[in-house]
Amino acid sequence: MWPRLVANKILRKRLGSNNFVADFPSRKETLLGIPSLDQPSLSPKTIFSHHKDTHNYSIFVTTWNVGGVAPHEGLDMEDLLDTGNTACDIYVLGFQEIVPLSASNVLGSENSKISTKWNSLIREALNKKIRCRDKAQHSSEDGKSSIENSIPGQDFRCIISKQMVGILISVWVRSYLRPYIRYPSVSCIGCGIMGCLGNKGSVSVRFRLHETSFCFVCSHLASGGREGDEKLRNSNVSEIFSRTSFPRGPSRDLPRKILDHDRVILLGDLNYRISLPESTIRLLVDTREWNGLLEHDQLRMELMNGEFEGWHEGSITFAPTYKYRPNSDAYYGCFHQSKKGEKKRAPAWCDRIIWYGKGLKQHVYNRGEEKFSDHRPVKALFTAEVAVLHSMKQFQSFFLSDRFDRITSQLEIPSSADDFLCKGRSSFQI
Repeated sequence: MWPRLVANKILRKRLGSNNFVADFPSRKETLLGIPSLDQPSLSPKTIFSHHKDTHNYSIFVTTWNVGGVAPHEGLDMEDLLDTGNTACDIYVLGFQEIVPLSASNVLGSENSKISTKWNSLIREALNKKIRCRDKAQHSSEDGKSSIENSIPGQDFRCIISKQMVGILISVWVRSYLRPYIRYPSVSCIGCGIMGCLGNKGSVSVRFRLHETSFCFVCSHLASGGREGDEKLRNSNVSEIFSRTSFPRGPSRDLPRKILDHDRVILLGDLNYRISLPESTIRLLVDTREWNGLLEHDQLRMELMNGEFEGWHEGSITFAPTYKYRPNSDAYYGCFHQSKKGEKKRAPAWCDRIIWYGKGLKQHVYNRGEEKFSDHRPVKALFTAEVAVLHSMKQFQSFFLSDRFDRITSQLEIPSSADDFLCKGRSSFQI
């Protein structure tokens, strides 16, 4: 029975790069993707030139190991997404252990109910301010709207959501950006049981925004705080970088490997620990001497000269994110709260966000204080440089993209239909 279960799981995991969940594109949004000669940048004088502009887009990234606990109805995602203080163009959320890592979940089919629930909460939080603004606009006495209220395309839509066992990554963009996003795809790598199952590993997503390719890698690496366990994590990283692969696209010019993309961000429960005795770690945590701990942080060592050489991480000024007692501010194994026979785990910065290459600038790197898991979430705010090409190549790339296929197929749909399903992808409406 075991070989059959494992084989079926591996085959399901390799269903293809288009096997992900996304919102239904509306007819209006799809048609917005057609380059127009009415645009000043595409006038006859400039259409045959190859002028490139650089636009800056804000990206919010967060990672959270939720410890196999399903989100409750009253969970406030606004605090995690910081929607009251920031208004970004792209939101990338990575989760680990959205389901318990039991044999039935690792070997069985994915439980999409939990991921759908998370996506519903994300949608509610991202679009709440917009709905409140629209409600205020409609209830205004004079019936006049401000310039801000008249700007279309400010709501958020999901362009990619993909689950592998307990790992979930969900990418959301403002709807005005959706027509300029092409070639979304996913790649799942299992590094867990037998070196191939998805209790550990990564889910990578990529897409091209205008002329710049993005790749986000949500990972859950091997656990363990014993000496030498970091080698297992390094092995996982090597496997993820070597085995992750994306399609080349219709014009054969898209990057296949993670590090070949223009903008690369890796997030997740990387599980790297602090190479110090547990008593020393707890003492330094109690005195909030973060620099003394970070000098022995395993990931920092790998960033300097190891598996992550060439990667970057912002300054860590927050407390270790693992391991907490759920619904508490106390770490596991604290002397005054430890239970007899309880397995102790020293505090560590297991949850991290790092990036590779140029064109990304980090502005914020901190942690959230949501408490129902044994991990605290980590979040970061970036500005990404994106190349926008104004030339005839816009037309070429459009007719080679899947947006052209969607528009031509849309012509066969009755005019009463508002939405349609992207070929080769499953979709949700919440």
